[in-house]
Amino acid sequence: MSISIAVLGLGKYGRSLAESMYALGADVMVVDANENLINDFSSKSTVAICADLGNEDEVKELGLGNMDIVCTAMGSNLAASILSVSIAKDQGVPFVIAKSGSPRMASILKKVGVDKVVDPENENGQRSARILASSSVLDFFDVDGNLCMVEIKPKKKWLNKSLAELNIRKENNINVVGMKSKSDKWSFADPHRPITESTTLLVVMEKKALKDFQ
Repeated sequence: MSISIAVLGLGKYGRSLAESMYALGADVMVVDANENLINDFSSKSTVAICADLGNEDEVKELGLGNMDIVCTAMGSNLAASILSVSIAKDQGVPFVIAKSGSPRMASILKKVGVDKVVDPENENGQRSARILASSSVLDFFDVDGNLCMVEIKPKKKWLNKSLAELNIRKENNINVVGMKSKSDKWSFADPHRPITESTTLLVVMEKKALKDFQ
């Protein structure tokens, strides 16, 4: 089953996130008051809705409770962001993220229940999509047009085995450069250290290999 996400607000970050999530196979609902943007996204999303995100009744009618993730991408509109977050949480959305326009706004959004606040200065929509679309990818960094560096959870078949036993580089076409457990700092990859459920791996891979970790 694919993940479902509602992107509320189609500014630069919202557009990038929605397009990237849709390209990764997610069910994407986009909402904005700009009818031209909504028409443009009719072919780039599962559902595109023109609505006033500052209107409580219109936001409630969106059915946000049916989504796995809701992202409020209205960085300059605190009132609309708070309204959308509150309704999403009331309707039982398990994970709500919000774009913040300032440190003060980020602080307020956390207080009203946002699970993750995004600063678009440090995280673009593509990076957010890579992380949100996968249960294995914890963080994502572009290296260039072909390579990326990714923090991943280990696959189940890797557990209780070492890198030397698994030969991950040959089998998966990825290079493990670092590893850590929950209580550890990052260290260089030890080929003889057993991988456990608490292990996080830092790997370099070609972007096309990311599909194996969706």
